Amino acid sequence: MEKPAHTQFPIHELVARRWSPRAFDERPIGLDLLRTLFEAARWAPSSNNEQPWRFVVASKENETDWNRLFDCLTEGNRRWAFRAPVLILSVASINFEDDGKPNRHAFHDTGLAAENLVLQATASGLVAHQMAGFDVEKARVDLKIPSGYEPVAMIVIGYPGDPAVLPERLRERELRPRSRRPIQALTFLGQWGNPIA
Repeated sequence: MEKPAHTQFPIHELVARRWSPRAFDERPIGLDLLRTLFEAARWAPSSNNEQPWRFVVASKENETDWNRLFDCLTEGNRRWAFRAPVLILSVASINFEDDGKPNRHAFHDTGLAAENLVLQATASGLVAHQMAGFDVEKARVDLKIPSGYEPVAMIVIGYPGDPAVLPERLRERELRPRSRRPIQALTFLGQWGNPIA
């Protein structure tokens, strides 16, 4: 299923095609394709070239690892994510390596790497859904995240599935048109509160 954005102004087709579905096909993703996604993430920009992102990844081919990530999800996300063949946890290194000072851009930069990964997934015929709905402390303990690193978001990756497999409420959301706030509500010219024309 495709669900391209209806934009106010022309944007790259890849950005318009990226969306966060809940219907996934259970078909596995090949290792080389997964490596391609992480290669795209690797080339994201970061403050001082710190590259603070890390990823914990599990595919259903290793059920124990996949279940460890899946068990961190909230119940609402478990209701649809169980079909996805790959789960990923993005993690941020929260201090600079050279001086140990806090890196206040770590989450921003980790998000940039995740978006590179998600856009590469879209370009590769996959779909991805990023989630805040997971137990951060459980992830920290069960996935053995060391001190100085912070779990950021779960990402589900897979091939597009049929919305008919979803519970009714989720199916309705899946089929609903996409929407965003207008540019004027998000972008200010020169100072806060002065909407761009």
